[in-house]
Amino acid sequence: MALVVQKYGGTSVGSIEKIKAVAKRAIEYQQEGNQVVVVLSAMAGQTDSLIRLAGEMAPSPDPRELDVLISTGEQVSVALFAMAAKAMGYDACSLLGFQAAIHTDDAYGRARVHDIETERIMMELEKGRIVAVAGFQGLDEHGDITTLGRGGSDTTAVALAAALKADICEIFTDVDGVYTTDPNICPKARKLDVISYDEMLEMASLGAKVLMIRSVEFAKKFGVAIHVRSTFSRERGTMVVAETKDMEKVLVSGVAYNKNEARITIRKLPDRPGIASQIFDPVFKAGIIVDMIIQNTSEDGLTDLTFTVSKSDFHKTMELVSGIAGSIGAEKVMGDEDIAKVSIIGVGMRSHAGVANKMFAALARENINIMMISTSEIKISCIIEEKYTELAVRVLHDAFGLESEARQE
Repeated sequence: MALVVQKYGGTSVGSIEKIKAVAKRAIEYQQEGNQVVVVLSAMAGQTDSLIRLAGEMAPSPDPRELDVLISTGEQVSVALFAMAAKAMGYDACSLLGFQAAIHTDDAYGRARVHDIETERIMMELEKGRIVAVAGFQGLDEHGDITTLGRGGSDTTAVALAAALKADICEIFTDVDGVYTTDPNICPKARKLDVISYDEMLEMASLGAKVLMIRSVEFAKKFGVAIHVRSTFSRERGTMVVAETKDMEKVLVSGVAYNKNEARITIRKLPDRPGIASQIFDPVFKAGIIVDMIIQNTSEDGLTDLTFTVSKSDFHKTMELVSGIAGSIGAEKVMGDEDIAKVSIIGVGMRSHAGVANKMFAALARENINIMMISTSEIKISCIIEEKYTELAVRVLHDAFGLESEARQE
């Protein structure tokens, strides 16, 4: 007997018929002799509707009350799932975050899981029930409802799989696995049979929407094997697992892109100790995440500093930085929202030389100018003009032969 944790996203439970189909699938797993825990998101569009309601009530809703409100979407899903399973003649039990004893901190809207008490879930499983747990939510030390942020149901599922020592955590979604790149812009994109935690972390952070980054972090920390697969297909998907030596034989595993990038440059900034801290301290305090940072070589005691933030934070960041730049004597601040980031990812980069040059040459052949570059052990990212994003993705996908399963040695 295996203990299986399954997570179904909003599109998978977007209607009564789809919830019935999910219940039928979970029942099939139980019929095979497995213990089954199902984590459900809210029905597609329901969370957005609840957020709109809150916005009509108050311009800036109280964070605690907003969590109380938006957590109800998952309550609907798990209750309907349990009803569906029982109507099919099988026993099921729905549990909300607090009933499943998912303990979090009190950062409303972006809470982090601290621990999970598994006694209630195990008790229900021992009774032969399918346990449906509301994703996305937990309970803080004050007894208040918290939510884990968008995509939090992925984190709920992986955290439960870790706490329950499940044999597998299956993430069911509207795609049938993790692809070498976005198949919507690159027809040659290929589904991967397996990908490492580190590669998946990079792809998630660089714009891939298949898994939320926090769920992958959790899986890596606790060694939870994740199977990403389609709700609407029986085909095997992609396994996200610990890195193996064979994975290093593959030079590049995928190409990711992110159009939600904006670039800010501060010209002729005094080049002296403490300046960078003065620039970034108010930005960080405002909760703005800075991605790439490049500083030019100093000339005559002055330098240029360029960094990127998300487009949603662009205007706020420009406002903060412009005020500071003026007070410290910088010449001017410039901004650009018409950019994108394209990246190649692969654990094989650790043991192969010349990867960056191959990437740069491929972009150069298409006259795509590189504005900024950042690297890590298993990733190379370039900032380019946004209008070239799709072309760059296809060019890099071809350059590294990602349409083929042959080893790129």
